[in-house]
Amino acid sequence: MTPDELRAQRWFRAKGRPIASVAEVDRAALDGRAALAVLEVAYADGGAPDRYLRPVVDERDPADGEGAWQAIAKLAVEGATVRATRGRFEGRPFDAVDEPIDALAERRLGVEQSNTSVVLGERLILKLYRLLEPGDNPDVEVSAFLTAAGFTDTPRVAGALTHVDEAGRSAAAAMLQAFVASRGDAWAAMLEALARDPEVATGIAAAVGDLTRRLHVTLASRPDDPAFPARPAQPHETAAWRASAERQLAQAVTAVSGEAHDRLVAIAPRITARFADTFGAASGDALVTRIHGDYHLGQLLARTEGGFSVIDFEGEPARPLDERRAPSSPLRDVAGMLRSLDYAARTAEAGAHAPGFDAERWLAEARTAFLESYGAVGPSDAALLAAFELEKACYEVRYEANNRPAWLWLPLAAVERLAVAT
Repeated sequence: MTPDELRAQRWFRAKGRPIASVAEVDRAALDGRAALAVLEVAYADGGAPDRYLRPVVDERDPADGEGAWQAIAKLAVEGATVRATRGRFEGRPFDAVDEPIDALAERRLGVEQSNTSVVLGERLILKLYRLLEPGDNPDVEVSAFLTAAGFTDTPRVAGALTHVDEAGRSAAAAMLQAFVASRGDAWAAMLEALARDPEVATGIAAAVGDLTRRLHVTLASRPDDPAFPARPAQPHETAAWRASAERQLAQAVTAVSGEAHDRLVAIAPRITARFADTFGAASGDALVTRIHGDYHLGQLLARTEGGFSVIDFEGEPARPLDERRAPSSPLRDVAGMLRSLDYAARTAEAGAHAPGFDAERWLAEARTAFLESYGAVGPSDAALLAAFELEKACYEVRYEANNRPAWLWLPLAAVERLAVAT
């Protein structure tokens, strides 16, 4: 694969970095003509190289029906190990699969970003992690924990596949889960409801609040597991929260120019003081557990049978793996969903909405419904939740400035509003 071909792939994450070379560094043969190749991408800026997973059939991307996706899934559920030219691929089964993988038709989903997803027989879904990051993948780790803990509102994990390189470093290559029949995600369901009946949309917010509560209760249910603690925050953790928030603010200021830059600079001292006061006082009072880490309406599947299922526990892709795996405050997830409700209100206001729709009034009602259903945010948590929400809005400023400048007004207004709120 050439550098230009690699840049054209939606799953290639480093599009802003100059590519020096692309080289295949490992390969494992699968059933038939399929293989799993590992590509190492070196950069002209001198930074660390990345490794990407590329399944191939006759040196091209696999097509549905050729068996490549089945072969990968079989490795996972059978717990098989396949030797590669320099390393190996190791399968790990989690739950039994009722029928032979070979009998399940392949259907690659057309929508993909950092990963590739393939439905098998409308029974299972195979997720390939294109970027091979050494260490435990939180998506596999948290999904498997929830499956073992009996949480039924996330897809059951059937198996996983790991690549072990020539130095013995392991990286998640794929995960196989139960396929959840859905009518899209909660974001689409929310916008559809806002276009027809805002009261229905408020009901969705309440349902999501209850789901979030049950998710967080389950993640805190086995505190003796060192990877899934439930304990008070320690000083070094709240200090890290403050540093993260200040970093998001600094990156937001750098990402914008002109009037937006001036507006952020004018309010930055107040935001910095808010972060210092809130996170400085949080140690000992704040609960720390594992969390979703990138929680918004788009991370919930709207099941065809009703209700929602939580997916994608990888965390914010811009954060390093260790940070995404670190225990944190569940209020981070709550803040993320509150920001998602704000986005839904503004998107509906600017587009399709029911007659007489008042975005501000609906948002206030939806936030109340969500938080009341969540039910675990007391007065001592309110300041911490507000600080996490403000941090998330700063992150959104940077994201919109880099990806959707026409939407920069939305998080910028949120930063200004949240910075002065008491």
